[in-house]
Amino acid sequence: MEKILELQHLKKYYATQKAVDDISFSIEKGSIFGLLGPNGAGKTTLLRMITGIFYPDSGIINLDGKVFDPLNDILKIGYMPEERGLYKKMKIGEQALYLAQLKGLSKSEAMEKIKFWFKRLEMESWWNKKVEDLSKGMSQKLQFVITVLHEPKLIILDEPFSGLDPVNANLIKDEIHGLAQRGCTVIFSTHRMEQVEEICDHIVLINLGQKILDGTVANVKQQFKENKFRIQLAEIPQNLVSSSFELVEQKEKQLTVKINEGSRSNDVLAFFLQQNINIESFNEILPSLNEIFIHLVEDTKSTTRAFQTINA
Repeated sequence: MEKILELQHLKKYYATQKAVDDISFSIEKGSIFGLLGPNGAGKTTLLRMITGIFYPDSGIINLDGKVFDPLNDILKIGYMPEERGLYKKMKIGEQALYLAQLKGLSKSEAMEKIKFWFKRLEMESWWNKKVEDLSKGMSQKLQFVITVLHEPKLIILDEPFSGLDPVNANLIKDEIHGLAQRGCTVIFSTHRMEQVEEICDHIVLINLGQKILDGTVANVKQQFKENKFRIQLAEIPQNLVSSSFELVEQKEKQLTVKINEGSRSNDVLAFFLQQNINIESFNEILPSLNEIFIHLVEDTKSTTRAFQTINA
């Protein structure tokens, strides 16, 4: 697949703090990419380098097959930061028109696209309202429109669902998928792991300025699975002792088992079938991204503390 963005050995240090410490990864065109990490991990610094706000101390950023030139390439990027940058006293329609023209659209092009998006996101009646009169969720929708209306190749969304009710969150979610289907690439940064599982194709997890995980959502979950299965039975057999699995939990007629090393899922099924027990369902339990996130971040903290103790 063709890459829209490639980061090679990016570094950004502040005095003794390594905000971004030798990070490399690439993003495919048309994908929805999750950039994850706890507070202070280095995500914001990384995004600011990708958008040309900060320059890296070392390393290379390639955008759309060429070395990134912030002055000339910035119009290829739409950036929706977590901290909002709207003019509170300005009318919404005028503000959208002004910002669209700053992004290279003519006045007529800007008006056409603003009307399209305002209608699409049910914002037509907002034109003469001021930003200070909007709720947080309404401000989020406006910020989203301003980010995408010039049709950038790369769209960066930092906590885009903050303040949105479930209906509007689903509306924005659908638009993100639509943008990707039309060839845009989306970088999605959030702390909400359930949203990442639902939206993203590929994820990178960074902590303490370093990349600690990189892969597709499906592959990451497979990588951290624990060979646990959930079994729904018609009845519980008298014998639940087997060399092929360990019983982890029992809730009425539902069992959670962990398959022992050297055994297979077929061995578990055979154990119950040999006792003439009807198996109503048999499903593998994969860890959630939230569980993986917590596990890896805590492991990184423990390793760092141990290293500091050794070198104290």
